[in-house]
Amino acid sequence: MATMALRRIEFPVPRLIAPRWHTALVVVLFLALAVGGAFFQRHARSHPETLRQHSSLAPLYLSLIAMEWGLFVWVWRGGLRRTGTKLSELIGGRWASAKDVLTDCGLAVGIWATWRLVETAWNHWIGVGTAASIQTYLPQRALEILLWIGVSISAGFCEELVFRGYFQKQFETFTRGRWGALVLQAVLFGIAHGYQGVAACLRIACFGALFGLLAVWRKSLRPGMIAHAGSDILSGIFGI
Repeated sequence: MATMALRRIEFPVPRLIAPRWHTALVVVLFLALAVGGAFFQRHARSHPETLRQHSSLAPLYLSLIAMEWGLFVWVWRGGLRRTGTKLSELIGGRWASAKDVLTDCGLAVGIWATWRLVETAWNHWIGVGTAASIQTYLPQRALEILLWIGVSISAGFCEELVFRGYFQKQFETFTRGRWGALVLQAVLFGIAHGYQGVAACLRIACFGALFGLLAVWRKSLRPGMIAHAGSDILSGIFGI
């Protein structure tokens, strides 16, 4: 009797782009920030008199820029370099011509417009949900606006690299599933913004999921980085 040998098809398992201990430490860092944010909100509600416009927000913005790039260095040098993962590999995409740049910019505008629709519907049906204490930390003066743009660009690059790049790739390896990884990074992204309040965390998690979908579809973090930075600039300066 003739027999037919069926060859087993094996799909490659995504490799780790950083040691597991490194990812655990980064997760703990964001959880600690979330706990600190919760205490900050609790204190702000108990002592509303502390919510006043500060004489200068420049030191705060400079510290935020330093924190964003410090996180980038920790992920890059402390994690990616240990496995030989290149930044270009994590970011994905390639700008070989002006058309490529315009395409990603167009996608950035599209994802920003989509998010604005989602956010408008969320605010209408659920409520704004942004902690009142955050409003006192938005820019007012020319120098603050300039520094806020720096904060926004730093957040757009560094946070997309960390959440939609580093975490999404690592979680995909841990869970052996692309969609579970997308959800996990979005949840962690929301939790990391605990200083804005619980309702805002839920909304920001939706932001993370939407931008995670874009990264999966485009196989690049570039349009998400542009959209993230632009969204922060517009919301902080113009409130949109």
